[in-house]
Amino acid sequence: MLILYHEGSAYIMDLRCPHMGFPLSKGSVEDGLLTCDWHHARFELEHGDTLDIWADDVQTFPTEVRDGAVYVDPDPEPDVPPETHWRNRLADGLAENLSLVTAKSVLHLDALGEGFTTPVETAVDFGTTYRADGWGSGLTTLGAMANIYDEVAHDEKVRAMYVGVTEVADNCSGEPPRFDQYALTNDDLSKERLKEWFRETCEVRDSNGAERCLRAAANVLDRDDLVEMLVAAGTDHLYMNTSHTLDFVNKAVETLDHVGWEKRENVLASTVDAITDASRAEETSSWRKPIDVAELCFDAHEDLDDMVAAGAGKEWDRPDDFVETLLAEDPHVIDEALRDAVAAGATTGQLAHAVAVAATRRVAHFSTSNEFSDWNTVHHTFSYANAVENLAARTDADDVYRACWDGAMSVYLDRFLNQPEAPLPDPGEGADTDPAELRERLLDTFDEQGRVDEAAEIVGHYLDSGGDVAALKQTMGEGLLREDAGFHTLQNVEAGFRQHELARDEEERRLALIAPTRYMAAHFPTRREGEQTFRIAERLMQGEKIHEGED
Repeated sequence: MLILYHEGSAYIMDLRCPHMGFPLSKGSVEDGLLTCDWHHARFELEHGDTLDIWADDVQTFPTEVRDGAVYVDPDPEPDVPPETHWRNRLADGLAENLSLVTAKSVLHLDALGEGFTTPVETAVDFGTTYRADGWGSGLTTLGAMANIYDEVAHDEKVRAMYVGVTEVADNCSGEPPRFDQYALTNDDLSKERLKEWFRETCEVRDSNGAERCLRAAANVLDRDDLVEMLVAAGTDHLYMNTSHTLDFVNKAVETLDHVGWEKRENVLASTVDAITDASRAEETSSWRKPIDVAELCFDAHEDLDDMVAAGAGKEWDRPDDFVETLLAEDPHVIDEALRDAVAAGATTGQLAHAVAVAATRRVAHFSTSNEFSDWNTVHHTFSYANAVENLAARTDADDVYRACWDGAMSVYLDRFLNQPEAPLPDPGEGADTDPAELRERLLDTFDEQGRVDEAAEIVGHYLDSGGDVAALKQTMGEGLLREDAGFHTLQNVEAGFRQHELARDEEERRLALIAPTRYMAAHFPTRREGEQTFRIAERLMQGEKIHEGED
């Protein structure tokens, strides 16, 4: 405790500055304020309130002077319960984009048993309110981190929440708030009418009108119908916003599974701008020349009803060479294969999964002789295809077929990034290796740039050795969450985990883990600034002296 006597009164407070633990006894007192001499946080003496939101309030202890002696209550009743205090501090961290505050809040909420629900719900409410452009990379990252929460070890669970919350704060920082539109008041509008209006308003980039339609739909339609509306508008044009539109829609829907569908109106409304303001692939030269793959997609859209009718009542078994066909050098061959599949009874889920496997192959075989930025190109296709497959599981609407064509043509356009095709370890090569040692070696590869093929080899050998996949995912999560991983890297690993879950044979499961491992190895190491901030918060919580450095 720190005992102060100032202007005729005695004050007692915690010795440690709540910001970073510096001894307040080394501070200075003037005009009723105690100033910490390390980062100059200022505290009111009576109640410990800070003038600096990044510092937090300091704990004070009630005092009473009797016959010249100072008596202190060493265990005063807190003004608010700890759970409430740290929820409020989490909101402060989001509002002011203070990563140390969010790290402290997430750690304390975890210790109080609110380590998942409170961070996710608080960040979703904040992100859908305080970003005029609505759903973006921050909320998508939060959704991805919520998805991998159960796949990683406890320490990484807390880090995942920290990463998700800080990305929302950063994505909203400096942005104007979002002003919601009102839902249409007619509750008797049919799904068909609302879907028609929603698509028309999105087509002409009328975000206000589209939002009113979607809010009305959120109040009267079932979940699968809402997903159908969003997919329809999100596929009226091709590969919108370079994959991000459907990816954002999918993550918004997945995030509702975590926070509850009672939040559907605000969450889904926040995705409108991702549709109305999105770029459209058919307006780009790569989709038009030298082969007009955009026209192939639009022709397929027009013929889709006939294809679906031809496939009614049929059951499609994916041919062994179907994924190889999707990787063909001729887009007409790919288009024909997709058309034949639908006419043979292929469901949207079956077709979407095949496209996702082909997209996974592109990442797994990415040649490092390409420009580094081209990793993003294969990633976008992979992330898009993963989103389409997950949306296909939520609606049986034929609109999902259109997204399959988009994904397949993007796989085609990425073909040059597999030239030469990066080799992968052959199954069975590492059967005699120790799984625990391989996990350590994998983390080591992330400490040095360029060990992409080695990382893939380690994962292949690990799977050959019969190593526990859950432990491998935990190791990958550890490697991911200690880094300042970028948006795409976080997406890539989450999508890889999901594709592993959806895989239908051992080869697919193998690819689903090797692909994100290569992507991680290509992008690591980073400066790990976020990890340093998290470790500071962790050490403060444990009572360590940050100002004296680490041993």
